[in-house]
Amino acid sequence: MTAILPGATIGILGGGQLGRMLALAARPLGFGVQVLDPDPRCAASPIVDRTVAGSFDDPAAAASLASQCQVITLEIEKIGRDALAAAERHAPVRPGGAVLEVIQDRGRQKQWLASHGFPVTPWRLVTSATELAEAAAALGEGAFVKSSFGGYDGRGQGRLHRGDDFHELWTDLGEVPCVIEQAVDLECEISVLVARRPSGSRAVYPPALNHHERHILTWSVLPAPIDPDLTRRAQALAGDVAEALAVEGLLVVELFVSRDRQLLVNELAPRPHNSYHESELACVTNQFEQGIRAVCDLPLGSTAITRPAAIHNLLGEVWQRGRVPDFAAALAVNGVTLRLYGKGDPRPGRKMGHLTASAETPELAIERVRAAFAAL
Repeated sequence: MTAILPGATIGILGGGQLGRMLALAARPLGFGVQVLDPDPRCAASPIVDRTVAGSFDDPAAAASLASQCQVITLEIEKIGRDALAAAERHAPVRPGGAVLEVIQDRGRQKQWLASHGFPVTPWRLVTSATELAEAAAALGEGAFVKSSFGGYDGRGQGRLHRGDDFHELWTDLGEVPCVIEQAVDLECEISVLVARRPSGSRAVYPPALNHHERHILTWSVLPAPIDPDLTRRAQALAGDVAEALAVEGLLVVELFVSRDRQLLVNELAPRPHNSYHESELACVTNQFEQGIRAVCDLPLGSTAITRPAAIHNLLGEVWQRGRVPDFAAALAVNGVTLRLYGKGDPRPGRKMGHLTASAETPELAIERVRAAFAAL
């Protein structure tokens, strides 16, 4: 493989906050950056050299982006197959179409994980109201239902309960294929970030501990305050998944930790991840710089923790009824920083930014970032 050196231009499929932060990491390394996004005023647009306005399934827009770039990466999975192929005719796309083919469809993702021997919760793929009722009976009360395509941050997800009208529920789900997962008695949820170069070398980060509310990440801390054996097993499992997928770029493996200390793969994300935003304060090399290094086949940076850090997401609700959050009060908390994504419309559930806090211990970092959020 030939490294893509500073001075080259990197294209990013997606111009949301992850694209914005990738671009911010690429700039000091000396790279030009262009993005493709349906919104010409997307979060990344003020940071990049060029924004191609087009849908994620538009081959012409993808080709226009790639024609001026030496490598393409992504910040969102929902890229159309034809658009990916069009981009690949001009520049390498990392991660590529084979990885997205597995990850874009939750059912296919589960099948791939199971067929490669990776541990997952008992699950079923359903394509009708009848199959939904059968899966609910087989997997038990409280099973999770997730649409196979699309859906993130709680969208396209729910739980099954005794007495549900499955025909009505199937209609509410849009009558689209869904994955039903058995509920697990959880100790916690963690994630592991793996960076892998096209030449094959990889770097695995310590696990992050994640807390969700309404299926949306609320806060996360790095490193996860878990025992060393669980850390080693989680890192080994995530590294094996990345190797089996032959990822070029970043892969985050979301994991359930059961009460009996078993690790179960929840979902995969082939891009920077919300749960590693705190790597900007916690690690020698943050996830965004690492992502740029990986897709350019440059030497990977150290994943060592320099100081524990935690993040707290800022959703649109923080701006409820036109109220301006008290950012000064949040920033008065020791060790806290603020990052806003430049989005203009603070809708409920929309990620608008995050707070980060560093501290001597993960527990203190969580305490500080939650105190800063409360001060808003």
